[in-house]
Amino acid sequence: MTGTQIPVLARTRRGLAAARAALAAPVVLVPTMGALHDGHRSPLRLARELAGPDGSVLVTIFVNPLQFGPLEDFDRYPRPLEQDLAVCAEEGVQLVFAPARQEIYPAEPAVTVNPGELGRLLEGKSRPGFFDGVLTVVLKLFQLTQPDAAVFGEKDAQQLALIRRMVADLDLGVQIAGAPLYRDQDGLAASSRNGYLSGPERASALALPRALAAARGAAADGAASALGAARAVLAAAAAASPPVQLDYLVLAEPDSLTEVGSDFSGPATLLIAARVGATRLIDNTTVNAGGKQEPAPGLDGLC
Repeated sequence: MTGTQIPVLARTRRGLAAARAALAAPVVLVPTMGALHDGHRSPLRLARELAGPDGSVLVTIFVNPLQFGPLEDFDRYPRPLEQDLAVCAEEGVQLVFAPARQEIYPAEPAVTVNPGELGRLLEGKSRPGFFDGVLTVVLKLFQLTQPDAAVFGEKDAQQLALIRRMVADLDLGVQIAGAPLYRDQDGLAASSRNGYLSGPERASALALPRALAAARGAAADGAASALGAARAVLAAAAAASPPVQLDYLVLAEPDSLTEVGSDFSGPATLLIAARVGATRLIDNTTVNAGGKQEPAPGLDGLC
């Protein structure tokens, strides 16, 4: 299947149902909020690979209001649908579902998905209710699109862990795959919100990947050394102009994302969230505390 075909665009549930019935199996779903960038090509290409030469890739584009807080950027979140459709065409997508709000939420939902304890850590602690909204819309999209598999980016490590847990706990029968995090040439993790950054703000934001790279460089000496190296980079960034305002820096067990102690050894996920100006950014990497590091494209060589 080449990337030259124009995907079918469905805007309603009825249109989706008709177009979905014509898709060849297996059907692999890539849920997005649109504003597709190079970072989205990683999950799109993984979906194409999982679908195989005879299967289908289905992309949803929906800016989910349930996962935005009252002071967050729902109204200004970019929605360039024509550009998004062009990216989908290039990546061999067969069907795009881009519904209006009332198609997903005909009424304000009274029943939502409780993300449990994992959903109250890290992003859930900083953004109360965020993962309730994420899991609720993902479950609805699974029900509407009936995929065989779905692909989510590893940049949103906590989201990926929660979706895997929801699928297992609720017996949803959807294979979940994680697509590698994509970084721009300067090392910043690709994100639709990067477009909010001014030039000086982006320069300050590069402290996030540098902190992760520094942690990887020190991780052979243990978890404490990895965290210390990252904190040193972020402390300097906090004094920069404009400053990097750290939300959290946590070294966590890869599956449960529970924080590990300074004496921990073995593979772990280092997660970071920070604000630069009005823009909130997240990033993560894998470190092997006390051992040899696996390659991390886009990070190795930053420090």
